[in-house]
Order: sequence, then structure tokens, then C-alpha cells
Amino acid sequence: MLQRSTLPPPPPLAELERAALFLDFDGTLVEIAEGPDAINVGEGLGARLEALAGRLGGRLALVSGRSIDNLTQFLGQLSLHLAGSHGGHVQSHDGEELQEAEPLPPAIGESLGQFAQAHGLLYERKSHGAALHYRGKPDLEGEAHRFAGELAEEHGLATKSGKCVIELVRPGADKGGAVRLLMERNPFAGTTPIFIGDDVTDEDGFAACHALGGFGILVGDRPETAARYQLSTVKDVHAWLNL
Repeated sequence: MLQRSTLPPPPPLAELERAALFLDFDGTLVEIAEGPDAINVGEGLGARLEALAGRLGGRLALVSGRSIDNLTQFLGQLSLHLAGSHGGHVQSHDGEELQEAEPLPPAIGESLGQFAQAHGLLYERKSHGAALHYRGKPDLEGEAHRFAGELAEEHGLATKSGKCVIELVRPGADKGGAVRLLMERNPFAGTTPIFIGDDVTDEDGFAACHALGGFGILVGDRPETAARYQLSTVKDVHAWLNL
């Protein structure tokens, strides 16, 4: 049996001086759904996140595998720092482009789309990436990873594995890079970074925060993690953030 993580809960946010929050989206702020478009976003979540950012002096960023366009589709236009596509695209709270990876070649989407259609999987096109979802057919996990891995190697790309999904991205795109980029800028510079996330791709964010004097908070459970603290559910995350 795999050893489960036994991390303590984080101290209350109000007790943390000059905290800067980096928040994953799926599995952290909203529950994981059968597909990326099937999520249930609570009413007014975007406005509540903006209010939280205001209480923190603007030191809040969403850091997601979703594209920025997709995040704003569900949350509305936000005056928040946003990092989409696993850090491949980063914007400031006022829309300034801080980093943007080159889009993937059209052939990538065509190949993944054809594979998904042939195997009954879900292909998700992104601005700076492309993903195969196999939640509906978990028995095809190995085949999906093999196909995506070979395609990535052929085109000089990297892969990101998550909960029932594998994604192709440009090399170097990861959530830790987004944290490091934002921590060099105001209002994040000189503060204590805290990354909250549930998936394997969030480990890069945990590690970056630890290296910069902060820490990670794991949502849910995983046998091995770089996080220092743990919250059990999305509901617990909302309660800790006082959303």
C-alpha cells in the first residue's frame, strides 16, 4: 500500500505576514469534473478572488494549466495576475504581457484530435498547449501517454502529466517558473510565497516557493510531495482563504 501524506494544516492566513498567494484552479478552487468544460464555478468566485487580492495588497496570482482565455471565460475579466498554460503565458493584473510561449504547431492538435476521436478520448485545444483527457477511459492511460510522449519527442516539446490528462507544452513551461517570474516584480518581491495546488504539476510551484522562503499547501492527498502543509478539500481551501 502506498504511504499517504500526513502533513499538518497550514497556520491561519491572517497570521502569515506579507504572504503572497499562488493558486491552482482545478482541484483547488473548483472541483475536478469529467471534462474541462464541465466544472461548476461558484457564483461570484472571480469577484471574491479580487477581493482577497485587495486584502493582500495585490499579492495573488492564479497559476493554472488552463489558458488565460479559458480562465477568464469561467471567472470573467479579472484584475489579477494570471499564469496560464503551466506558466507558458503570464499576465500582470492590468493585462501587461510578462511572458508568452510560442503556440504549438497546428500538426500537434491535428494528431491529438485524431487520436482522441479514434479512441473515444477528449482532446482539449489550448492557446499554448494541447491536452488528452482520459478520465472517461482510464484503461487507456498508458496508450495516451505513449502516443503523446512520442509526439512530443518528434516535435521537441515537453509533456505535463496530471489527473487523467497528459499535455504537450513548450520546454521550460512550468508553474515554478511562473512563481519565480512574478516574485521578481512588485507587489510580490520580498514577500513570502505560498502555492496551493492538488496535482503533480503543482509540485514545481511548491518547490519554487520553498526555495524562495515560502511553502506549498497540498490539496487532497498524494504519497510524495514537496508541500509543507495540507488541506483536504476544495471547500477547505475556500475556508482557509476566507473566500
